[in-house]
Amino acid sequence: MTCYDELVARGLIAQVTDEEEIKELINHGKAVFYIGFDPTADSLHVGHFMALCLMKRLQMAGNRPIALIGGGTGYIGDPSGRTDMRSMMTPETIQHNCDCFKKQMEKFIDFGPGKAMMVNNADWLLKLNYIELLRDVGACFSVNNMLRAKCYEQRMEKGLSFLEFNYMIMQSYDFYHMFQTMGCNMQFGGDDQWSNMLGGTELIRRKLGKDAYAMTITLLLNSEGKKMGKTANGAVWLDPNKTSPFEFYQYWRNVGDADVLKCIRMLTFLPLEQIDEMDKWEGAQLNEAKDILAYELTKLVHGEEEAEKARETSKGLFAGAGSTENMPSTTLSEADFDGDVIGVLDLMVKCGLCGSKGEARRLVQQGGVSVAGNKIASIDATLSKQDCAGEGVVIKKGKKVYHKAVLA
Repeated sequence: MTCYDELVARGLIAQVTDEEEIKELINHGKAVFYIGFDPTADSLHVGHFMALCLMKRLQMAGNRPIALIGGGTGYIGDPSGRTDMRSMMTPETIQHNCDCFKKQMEKFIDFGPGKAMMVNNADWLLKLNYIELLRDVGACFSVNNMLRAKCYEQRMEKGLSFLEFNYMIMQSYDFYHMFQTMGCNMQFGGDDQWSNMLGGTELIRRKLGKDAYAMTITLLLNSEGKKMGKTANGAVWLDPNKTSPFEFYQYWRNVGDADVLKCIRMLTFLPLEQIDEMDKWEGAQLNEAKDILAYELTKLVHGEEEAEKARETSKGLFAGAGSTENMPSTTLSEADFDGDVIGVLDLMVKCGLCGSKGEARRLVQQGGVSVAGNKIASIDATLSKQDCAGEGVVIKKGKKVYHKAVLA
């Protein structure tokens, strides 16, 4: 099976501009391709996972990835899929986030001379002269076409700022610049980026002629991948200080039955033949598939040792026994207690399981909180210092979130 055929079989390709040319490049290791990452936080999250795995997969097939960090476009903010404008970040924050991204990407991608490249579009976008840019690039974009673009769809209802309107031009210019200076001949992105990417392809062809080929591919379900990064508690981060390896493992262990094999196919590096056999699995076997998914992805991000620890802890909880050593935990001090006790609502907030006592109250009233295996029936329930001493006490939020509170 060719590299391109495998991408299709894994459900990664949604649409392309020139399939035959793209096959030629990818299958023969001739693709120099980029995927962009805007530094809106100091960690990548699981919504970026598909892009990272794709870059790794294509590099293994001999192609050259360019990881484009949006230090320049980060000054504007991508309006795609948003109903409001992103918060403006300082240059210092943007640079810090870029540095964090690089450290995480190095776990997936092999950087170095002749290998993958990591570039920051601030290096060229911040040097552009506005009038020169308008004269050089502005004439290549139709405002009518831009207003019809999917990336602006939701923003049009509440009002699209001129700042955000420029995002498509900036992203298109990135491809144009890298095509000329780095030999970049292909771009990947989510289906919500299709209009932006076509803008880059069209800019190259209009400025450099029809013989200048530039390919565009979108990733199937990448917009769904972005949603994967969000849970009721916020984002699922790749940084172990923000989402522990156990929490990361549990996130994948608890994906829906309908999604588990799709995730295994798209995100793991297991052979397709093995995954095809799993297509026949049902019932209790789907739990085994979820364990495989969680283990493989945790190993990819956090290493084999952490994946083994997370699996051991998870199985222990599922069986009602086992070590809680690797479970996310919060250390309590004497000051957290009112005399000898701490209210369960205060405890939930202290452990970061709820953002407020009001949220914790509603969760308890809905029967969604258990402590030490016992469901909490009253919002006035308390725990003593003795309850939290020693190895601590395990709090369960809903059906999937476990946390340990320990008195220091």
